Amino acid sequence: MGEIQKAMIAVVGVFVIGFVLVGASKEQSNEEKEAASQIRSLVAMQEMANQKCPKLIQNKTGTQVYFPSKTDTDKATYVTMEWVGEPGSNFKTASCTLHLSLGGVSKLVIDDKVLIDKKI
Repeated sequence: MGEIQKAMIAVVGVFVIGFVLVGASKEQSNEEKEAASQIRSLVAMQEMANQKCPKLIQNKTGTQVYFPSKTDTDKATYVTMEWVGEPGSNFKTASCTLHLSLGGVSKLVIDDKVLIDKKI
């Protein structure tokens, strides 16, 4: 294959990529933008809870937790994660609620004992 043919294929490739990018970045409706925003907010809230809650539980009990046994959320303002202690754990149950408006943990309950309870 000659240099001219390679250059022509490269130019055609650039045009194809350009058309694909333009087609992929079409205008979104307001509903699509709102749905995407809600998903990003929920993911951010879940990420924050996954970072903060296990650390708090480990600090209070000395037992490291990984995956919650139950998760509850309204998908907009809060997420509550619950863990059940395994044999050898220093707790039976733990519940951690994170409110997005507070930017952190608003409630922490370990073995029915409320350790953190911030009002919104």
